Amino acid sequence: MATNDNSSDDSHLNKALEHLNSVLVTGETIEAWAIQRRLFALTGRRILIAATSGRFIKIKRGLLGGFDMTDFRWQDLGDAKIKVGIFGADIFMKIFGSADLAISKDSDQVLVLPGFRKDQAEKIYRLAQAQDQSWREKRRIRELEEMRAKSGGVTIGTNAPSPQSGNASEDAAAKLQQAKQMLDNKLITDSEFESIKARIISGI
Repeated sequence: MATNDNSSDDSHLNKALEHLNSVLVTGETIEAWAIQRRLFALTGRRILIAATSGRFIKIKRGLLGGFDMTDFRWQDLGDAKIKVGIFGADIFMKIFGSADLAISKDSDQVLVLPGFRKDQAEKIYRLAQAQDQSWREKRRIRELEEMRAKSGGVTIGTNAPSPQSGNASEDAAAKLQQAKQMLDNKLITDSEFESIKARIISGI
């Protein structure tokens, strides 16, 4: 009897993995996957999650057959956490509401994924952390470039006042405040902040 249950369970898992492979795009590969523990089948259909080379995928069997899928690109990952408990490991994914890499983000959401095997969940978590760090650095560089572009570059020997000097001072103050916020959020280093500040001040 237990053998039949295991065979049925393996069949459902294989179908979920087949569906997972069917939704991959050209060049995309599966780095790791995890399935909820059997205990969670008592209260609903178990969830399969996967980390691919380009995104995170969550798959759940539909009530009327087939599969329901949720996914997001790694660049939209805001943070990943893991909590190991008695009934398995829980994974938490914070997702940016905006798909753009610009400074402003909105409508963040947290995806809660409970009850996975510890070894499988930890592998997913490590991959998510690596992707998070990689995209944080890319966003930091992007935002630094945006800040440098907004600062107008370094202007040497132009101390003569202009008719719009008042507006320029207000604009410079706003840019300095934005640069300080980036420093506080650890998006730029102290030396980068000083460099940006020097450019802004020299451009007034």
